[in-house]
Amino acid sequence: LSQAQLKLSRLKSNSRIFNNTKIGPVGRTLLAEEDSTDISIESLRSLRTSLHFAMLEAKNNLIMIGGPSPMVGKSFISANLAAVIAQAGKKVLLVDADMRRGYLHNIFGYDAKNGLSDVLISRVKLGEAIKSTKTENLQVLSRGEIAPNPSELLMSERFRQLMESLHSHFDYVIVDTPPILAVTDASIVGRLCGVCLLVARYEYSTVKELHLAKKRFAQSGTH
Repeated sequence: LSQAQLKLSRLKSNSRIFNNTKIGPVGRTLLAEEDSTDISIESLRSLRTSLHFAMLEAKNNLIMIGGPSPMVGKSFISANLAAVIAQAGKKVLLVDADMRRGYLHNIFGYDAKNGLSDVLISRVKLGEAIKSTKTENLQVLSRGEIAPNPSELLMSERFRQLMESLHSHFDYVIVDTPPILAVTDASIVGRLCGVCLLVARYEYSTVKELHLAKKRFAQSGTH
């Protein structure tokens, strides 16, 4: 839990109040760009090193970030880990697979439309949906328009083909997912990914939640 991120978010919120615009949820700034010396970013650099060796034995370069419940920090980890890997000179795509409540687009100053859900229903082409960011080597695929049937879209052959095509065009593809105990989406995504990480939050996530989440992933063959 980054104190620097909380401070940044308060500053952004105060700015939105001053400008009379709608305030979004906490965490809609990219800490790896704003304060790259923060201790949480240093921790993510350590994770980057561990991942480098883990990926050598993985079936592909797709990394899923999951969590048991909302508000544990999945999107914070996903966005900043993607930035930290990109800063090391790797070509990275960050995918928001939470087609219900994902907000990664806000972190990078985009709106949600023309994203993953739109690609999966052939509303836009993949090349038009992938957007650049101010972090060199980092691109983002937003969630798209909120879909009425996200689980069905993720189970489709089109999504599998999409993920296969992405991993051949990027060094790393990081996929942010909705909470596993709320919906099944993460377990669907996890089956396609070489490495799957489960995020827990100190003094928030419970041991029971984590055991349940691990069991839910195991049932779908995700380790």
